[in-house]
Amino acid sequence: MEKHKNVVESLYLTCVRVVQYYIGNHGPRRGWVLRVKMKGVKTLIVDCHTHINSPSREIDAAEHLEACEKVDACIVLASGDDNAEVNKEVGKYVKGRRKMVGFAMVNPAEDKVGTRPIKANTSELGLAGVVTYCPDSKFHPAHSRAMRLYEACEELALPVFFHNGAPFGPDAMLEYAQPYLLDEAAQRFGSLKIIIGSMGVPFVPQTICMLAKHENVYADLTISPEKVWEIYNIVVSAHEAGVMDKLLFGSGYPFARADNCIETLLGFNKLLADTNLPTVPREKIRGIIERDTLALLGISRP
Repeated sequence: MEKHKNVVESLYLTCVRVVQYYIGNHGPRRGWVLRVKMKGVKTLIVDCHTHINSPSREIDAAEHLEACEKVDACIVLASGDDNAEVNKEVGKYVKGRRKMVGFAMVNPAEDKVGTRPIKANTSELGLAGVVTYCPDSKFHPAHSRAMRLYEACEELALPVFFHNGAPFGPDAMLEYAQPYLLDEAAQRFGSLKIIIGSMGVPFVPQTICMLAKHENVYADLTISPEKVWEIYNIVVSAHEAGVMDKLLFGSGYPFARADNCIETLLGFNKLLADTNLPTVPREKIRGIIERDTLALLGISRP
């Protein structure tokens, strides 16, 4: 029986390598998403960055559900003007949906940040984490009230997603988007899972430094498929710094869709194929796409 299992696994891996070779040398065909599964071989694609509401554009729930069909699970980040209302909305939206995990929006400059109110805004609403918007909410990531929020989240085992990337509103404090400002929090709360959204663009070098420095810090590789040079520089920089295992796949929906982002990443080495610029091993790229983000963040699958 064990011998047969090894033969089947060997055939599976051979098939995957053939597909990877084709993708690496010819690029993915439009509409392809590599979803080869078999018993005993675990692959899980988690989109760690999606929204069902956005200040800059309307989002149709049916379109969000359709986009999420391309992945095994997705995280829905609350966003909006009224934290209490948007958290309830996200809680209702993810309830009963097998693929959905919700994160509550918290502004420590205005909201109560003790353990009890944070629990009321997260687990009691069926939400599994917290998302903050430091630049838009105009609070320093190391403010004393923010530190109390992180302390509560660490106690409740809730990951914190720092949505400090673009698009920035005209009144946003760009200074507070800098990833290095999370250094103190990452040191003080060593078991708190911290996610730097959108690779901390435009401060990517700071993000990579934080990933290399802190075991509990991760980054969301949300890309814009049309921004080829930006994608190339981010991925190569992460690879050269040895932090590819700290990157989590995300689409940033509605600004991009998971299937398009996956296609772009699988064809990464073809983005600048006519140059002699460095490439990144395909298995490293696949490792990002197929990373079990939920397990990494200590979140049970819905």
